[in-house]
Amino acid sequence: MEQITISNIKIDVVRKDIKNIHLAVYPPTGRVRIAAPIKTNEDAIRLFAVSKLGWIKRNQRKFEGQERISQREYKQRESHYFQGRRFLLNVIEKEATPKVVLKNKKFIDLHVRPETPISKRHEIMTEWYRVQLKNQIPSIISKWEKILKVQVAEWRVQQMKTKWGSCNIEKKRIWINLELAKKPEHCLEYIIVHEMVHLLERHHNDKFLYYMDTHLPNWRQLKTELNKLPVSHADWIY
Repeated sequence: MEQITISNIKIDVVRKDIKNIHLAVYPPTGRVRIAAPIKTNEDAIRLFAVSKLGWIKRNQRKFEGQERISQREYKQRESHYFQGRRFLLNVIEKEATPKVVLKNKKFIDLHVRPETPISKRHEIMTEWYRVQLKNQIPSIISKWEKILKVQVAEWRVQQMKTKWGSCNIEKKRIWINLELAKKPEHCLEYIIVHEMVHLLERHHNDKFLYYMDTHLPNWRQLKTELNKLPVSHADWIY
């Protein structure tokens, strides 16, 4: 990927079939990206970045204090998030088929065999999150297919390292980040709507914003809320 450095800040540059230069600072790490028209020369991009340097630094500072979740050890009374709420893990060791049970509004029971390693506990929890998220998604897609008058041919859940979701416009397929199982359902809905709007408009241009503003007027607040929520120890952005 093309990259420039301005005042010790590395900026990714992506060239697209667009009319204007667009700048974004992504949580949680404050990564900076400029999307520029294909024929824009590097000097013009650098001048644009310099003119926005104050804005870039202000937005990067916002993410510095964001709560980070350390790597999970899947031990007793460890904090885990599900649908935007914090739960305490209750580890139950016994010779039986491993499973995860949402016990009440405070605890998640993790049933594992004695001496089960952290990697296996992680695998069991991850699969539980996947099942829960897959149960949430169909009704949201169905609702918004009617509103947006589009059709999603296929959707999938995947552990993604770079974004909350993505859309393959030609195949009408959307991908949803598994981490959204840990976030409030209205944040999940925002990401699904965002990806489905791409079936109406490929680029993040005025037309795209018009669709978002029309159909989900509070999407900016939802985006802000999602980006302020605790993030996992992995460094990935949207």
